[in-house]
Amino acid sequence: MGSWLIARYAAGTVAVGAAMLIVAPSAVAAGSGIDPRTRANALEAMHGEAFAGVAYQAYAAQAMREGLPRAAAAFRWAGRQELREHFTGEAGVIRFVGGDADNLRTAMAGETEEATHLYPRFAREAAEDGDLNAARLFSEIAQDEAAHGRDFAAALEAITDPSGHTGFPPGPTAQPHEIPAGGPQVSSSRTLRNLQAAMRGEAFASAAYTLYAEHALAHGRPRVARLFLRTALVERTEHFAEQAVLAGLVRDTRTDLRVAIAGETAEATEMYPRFAREAWAAGDLAAARLFRHIGREEARHAGVFSRVLGGLRT
Repeated sequence: MGSWLIARYAAGTVAVGAAMLIVAPSAVAAGSGIDPRTRANALEAMHGEAFAGVAYQAYAAQAMREGLPRAAAAFRWAGRQELREHFTGEAGVIRFVGGDADNLRTAMAGETEEATHLYPRFAREAAEDGDLNAARLFSEIAQDEAAHGRDFAAALEAITDPSGHTGFPPGPTAQPHEIPAGGPQVSSSRTLRNLQAAMRGEAFASAAYTLYAEHALAHGRPRVARLFLRTALVERTEHFAEQAVLAGLVRDTRTDLRVAIAGETAEATEMYPRFAREAWAAGDLAAARLFRHIGREEARHAGVFSRVLGGLRT
């Protein structure tokens, strides 16, 4: 996720992609009349879409290692749709993207919370449970998130008070990690749950920062866009990937397909229909229509994955 945008940025292209729903700063207004339950449901869905989008790219890489290009292509197709259509559409319907200053403040608050509370707690609990590799990883990521928060704070100062700022943070440099197939490398169910929660958070941050970068590019702030993109890359290819290894996210392709089918089916038959009903009852008709549409597409994903799996069994 985001690699196509980085390539376009490097080439000097700043046009906004047709599939991207960019929200003007004046339209944000804390959700602009969206019912709180609709907004909460959309955010829950966005976390799931972001996680699936990143996980499917890891599944695709494993399928290629097994010499299964059809499965890899199915995972890549579904992963792109989860991120570039579903996540983005849900972000648009709740006016998730604000102005650059607001986006930087939101990112700074999230990174600071992770650095000072979430990851230190995860590290402490992993150490208590004897999962020392996980404890070390959580502690290292906490330090990274603190640095990200400082970068966002410096960028915010630079765009709100340029006369008093001497430089603009370039952003972190990612050190990507592969996610090989394998089972969980932790012994505690609590550590495993924390890894899974952290992976969802990292995937969500990466997807959100990519939207923020699109907005910054569209509004003539390439340095803000670069900072968001570089941070998104770290969250996805470094933090998520390292957590995924310890959590045993990737297995063999047949197992990955079964996991994906179960998840897509649950979204198509349970989660999105419920979200659509609740949005309709609240009068959020655009959100209700979007949830219904995404539910149908999740059913389509499950069907494609099922056909691919059936082909592997013969």
